[in-house]
Amino acid sequence: MMKGLKRLILITALFLIIVPAVSVAYTVNSMTINPSGALTPGTTVDISYTVQEPSGQSTTNDLVMYTALTSPQWSYIIYVNGNPTAPTQYSSKTLTISGFLLTYKSSDDVTVGVTLSGTAPSVTQTSNQTLIEIYEDDSNGNQVATPYVVTTLVVNTNDVTTAIANANSQLSQLQTDITEKAALGIDTSAAEAQYNTAQTQITQAQALPSTQYTAALNDITTATSTIANGETLLDKAWAESEIATAQGPVNNVDALIAYFQGNSSTANDARLSTVITEREIAVSYISAANDAVTASNFAQARSKAEQAYTEGNQSYNDALTFKAAVEATWNPFAGLGSIGSFFSSSVLFIVVGVIAVVLIIVGIIIYRKRSRWDELG
Repeated sequence: MMKGLKRLILITALFLIIVPAVSVAYTVNSMTINPSGALTPGTTVDISYTVQEPSGQSTTNDLVMYTALTSPQWSYIIYVNGNPTAPTQYSSKTLTISGFLLTYKSSDDVTVGVTLSGTAPSVTQTSNQTLIEIYEDDSNGNQVATPYVVTTLVVNTNDVTTAIANANSQLSQLQTDITEKAALGIDTSAAEAQYNTAQTQITQAQALPSTQYTAALNDITTATSTIANGETLLDKAWAESEIATAQGPVNNVDALIAYFQGNSSTANDARLSTVITEREIAVSYISAANDAVTASNFAQARSKAEQAYTEGNQSYNDALTFKAAVEATWNPFAGLGSIGSFFSSSVLFIVVGVIAVVLIIVGIIIYRKRSRWDELG
């Protein structure tokens, strides 16, 4: 019995020497997938490929293949030096070809031809699914080398319906925002162009047949991006409008400053310095607002524009007060406000009237004297 045991050990050792259990990376060739690209659930998929051992090597590793397709039907043929074995059929998500069936002389050319047919699985959300995964397991069931994996996008048809509904909701909000800003006198033309483009893209997605869900999702993705761009352009137009409004008081005060600086009696007045300082602060806020627009920080741009308007308005009001004080030095009624203005204009009217009457009287006197001289003459 001991002799028999020794003989078994010797035979086993010789076998291990003749056929070493080495890790061999198979090569996958001639992979064809029909249809290619993204799939919808229930679509039939046909796959074919070959798996080849490296030349001059052999292996005892199992060849394992997996698919996420529903109702998979496998068929494989082992070719040894071009000679095929009988086809083997199999129906399971995982197909394992024993390493024993693939063990030949290292000089033999061993190739496995595989075909697979199944249907794209149902998914709760659009996601990538494994069409085919090919790898090796050693005698202990451990995976050897890096798996060969092919995935494809499987589309949940409900995602398209939901995406279209969401896109329409966003489009409606953009329309509301455009209407509100247009009522404020803001230029909404750029946003309206984006609205029209997005509306066309959504309509196009809705018109696609159920077999083109991927194209529909692409259209909706483009539409939502267009809508977002429309909101951005509207936000920018709003900020630019606020800046333009803030520029108004600055322009008004600039005219008064030029008036004061052109008058020697007011050019060096301390009150003018205050007006100019306030005006410069307003201008700095406008500059900051423009910088914020360039940086696409439109909320900050509006905030700076509001500060600019407040400061510019203060400068303008102070300039008007200064102007009223200056005019009061030659108009005794200026301090009476609107009443003073009335009296001022009334006095001017009376003065002009008196001068006119005097001129008329003088003219009459001269006329009579000339007439009298003519009579005497």
